[in-house]
Amino acid sequence: MEKRVRMVDIAEKMGVSTFTVSKALSGKDGVSEEMREEVRRVAEKMGYQMKNKSNIESASKSMKFGILTRNKYIEQGQSFYWSLYERMLYHLNASGHIGILEFISEEAETQFQLPKFMQTEIINGLILMGKFSKGYRNMLMEAKTPFVCLDMFDAECGQDTVISDGYYGMYFVTRHLLQMGHRDIVFLGRVGATYSITDRYFGFCRAMQEAGLQVTPEMVLSDRDEKDMLQISIEQLHHMPTAFACNCDISAYYLMQKLQAKGYRIPNDISIVGFDNYILSEMTTPKMTTYEVDLDKMALASIQQLQKRLEEPERPWEQLIISGHFIQRDSVKKIN
Repeated sequence: MEKRVRMVDIAEKMGVSTFTVSKALSGKDGVSEEMREEVRRVAEKMGYQMKNKSNIESASKSMKFGILTRNKYIEQGQSFYWSLYERMLYHLNASGHIGILEFISEEAETQFQLPKFMQTEIINGLILMGKFSKGYRNMLMEAKTPFVCLDMFDAECGQDTVISDGYYGMYFVTRHLLQMGHRDIVFLGRVGATYSITDRYFGFCRAMQEAGLQVTPEMVLSDRDEKDMLQISIEQLHHMPTAFACNCDISAYYLMQKLQAKGYRIPNDISIVGFDNYILSEMTTPKMTTYEVDLDKMALASIQQLQKRLEEPERPWEQLIISGHFIQRDSVKKIN
């Protein structure tokens, strides 16, 4: 059976984006008449089957945005990535567009498999949510479908990115602990698991180093097991510190529960700061000091960046850093 010709095949043949091919074949604005005629000529020569007019008119009213991520990033409700996904859906729906979520396995990424919604040509553009290898991102670039990296940054990647200011945020909350007299501080998080966690760890290190304190391996406690499931083993600590700087509120919440179950008083015995300002941070006793990431602004910025890329394929790559703000509550005690 002869293989059906897709828009991505035409785009690859011509060295243009699938969005350009889509606009040319559907009669939309945004491409020159010369390009439109050339796309149609190549499509006809390759045997491309045009969609009927009613489908084209319907599709022109809204765009379909693919959202690609790993299952582990949003398998738990109220996670950082789940909240980002919810905000993206809200903004897409409000503007008359559609968001389509797809998970990809580590094996599929290693084998450089195209996402299913790219294979079937049902998306106009793509948002990569979370950490993906450079090789996989390069493969997506070659597929000519415009995309934006959300919560992932590689200075050498040459791709549109939207990230939170996790570095400064963790630097700020760690400085708060230092200003409250704490020197024996442990960072809670699995460094390297995501861009956000690693960025926050470096912010922690900077604050500690500025205070004349060297960060050693004993000052870092992972909050994940080998399968990337939440697991906090305080028994691994050489000694109990006076404070914890946690990479997220979820981990801080479970840490607080563990410590309180062992008889520790928060903050009288141990101080804790979280990160993200999830609803959990206000459900703890005491309420948790944290740093709020503006997830809504991150979600909206990623959509707007992708729309700009679709409208201007040749525009320079852009990196957006979305700032948050410090929220002081009751989980930190001043010590001598």
